[in-house]
Amino acid sequence: MAAFIKWGLFPLVVVIVCAGPTWSAPSIIQISPEKETVLPTDGIPARRRGDDLYCSSWRFTVETNDAGCWTRIPEKCVDFVKEYITGDLYQSELEAVADNAVAHAKTVGVSGDGRDAWVFDIDETLLSNVPYYAAHGFGSETFDERSFDEWVDLAEAPAISPSLRLYKELQELGFTIFLLTGRGEYQRHATERNLMYAGFSNWENLILRGSTDKGKAASVFKSEKRKEIEDAGFMIHGNYGDQWSDLIGFSTARRSFKLPNPLYYIA
Repeated sequence: MAAFIKWGLFPLVVVIVCAGPTWSAPSIIQISPEKETVLPTDGIPARRRGDDLYCSSWRFTVETNDAGCWTRIPEKCVDFVKEYITGDLYQSELEAVADNAVAHAKTVGVSGDGRDAWVFDIDETLLSNVPYYAAHGFGSETFDERSFDEWVDLAEAPAISPSLRLYKELQELGFTIFLLTGRGEYQRHATERNLMYAGFSNWENLILRGSTDKGKAASVFKSEKRKEIEDAGFMIHGNYGDQWSDLIGFSTARRSFKLPNPLYYIA
């Protein structure tokens, strides 16, 4: 577009060019911090969506063991963890890990002499303590050993159904089952009662922490006990647990399977 402006005796031509921006400039529109923007597609507040993205990434670092040693879930992730642990995604992931374990077990040529072994952790592996954690902030509260022991004594933790399915399939395939838990020897009776109540039976040995195991890191304690199993002549083809400390160490299974758990961390 051109415009003519008279300047003295001579006309001055001013050319005004109209074009769209060639770069992306920051928006000058500001949103009041006390108001939330609601996305019209699903009605989820933008702030909540941002928290969910953060919490999903945090959970990823937990499962990959990149989060290191942590004691409580982030406060803003309580709702996220609650929805995850009580929802379909957690169950689907449990099923997926169980399916992978079954597929691996079927590749093992079980000898039939009872020496082909599989090791299971118990808490959040065979038995679910979600009812306890639902009453204690879904992992947002500092762990209280006394109240958890009271829960254990009730022997009411339900089975994790995909793990129960795997457990029974392994027995049908001829594997010898060992249960290796960080629970104390004083909890043996309640643990056995709970396992049987939940549908588990016919394990070879239930291994708990004894008096000489107090103070040991879980990874050390469990490595020592797996080594004892191997020294007794068993081949550990599979190890199944919800903590990295259930699986790593100087004595490991031929293959290990990690279940998801954003509720707590055990070193």
